[in-house]
Amino acid sequence: MGDLSADLAPTGVLRAAVNLGNPVLAHGTPDQPGGITVDLAREVAARLGVPVEFTCFDAARKSFEALTSGAADLSFLAIEPARAAEVAFTPPYVVIEGVYAVPEDSPLNTPADVDRPGVRIGVKQGSAYDLYLTRTLQQATIVRGADGVTAFEEQGLEVAAGIRQPMTAYAEAHPGVRLIGERFMQIRQAVATRPNRRPETLAFLSGLVEELKATGFVAESLRRAGQSATLVAPPSES
Repeated sequence: MGDLSADLAPTGVLRAAVNLGNPVLAHGTPDQPGGITVDLAREVAARLGVPVEFTCFDAARKSFEALTSGAADLSFLAIEPARAAEVAFTPPYVVIEGVYAVPEDSPLNTPADVDRPGVRIGVKQGSAYDLYLTRTLQQATIVRGADGVTAFEEQGLEVAAGIRQPMTAYAEAHPGVRLIGERFMQIRQAVATRPNRRPETLAFLSGLVEELKATGFVAESLRRAGQSATLVAPPSES
């Protein structure tokens, strides 16, 4: 593993960027992070025989920037075309869903209803669903902020977009808000690194992700974090 570790962790430490803003993937504090992304980073480091160092952020775009700037060796991001030009992705290890929340009396009942003139959607800037909606919406307007729900509340928007688990909790805690149950997208979360890695390094990461899905490592990590093991991505077809 010497050549792999020199390529993926050239400082002698695997520097992993973790997004604490996605509760499905990570939890805890910057000093004591936990969750599937933390477990994956530790396993990669263990296989390479190097220590791991975590840098935690509150948004995916910040993890992305840490990776592309060279401040991190590894990150955990949703597979999106807007990112693929600057990072290399493994196959996904989990698949989560993007959903909408609307006021209780909203006439909007399906994702298709949302894409119409006059509808403003609050999103977390630089999130996977921001990138997806930016390239797919035809008529609705995207309002970006530090958090989609915050923008929704503060600006009186028609819709908030987010990840199913926290959005479900938000709707349950706010009687005047309901969830549109049908997803508007699937979010395929993958391990990411810079694309100038050696082909052997990229193959190692992809193979490890497939192994950890197949052996139950990912499912068990999700369960320990209080998440559903049904989120594990299916085996890659490649």
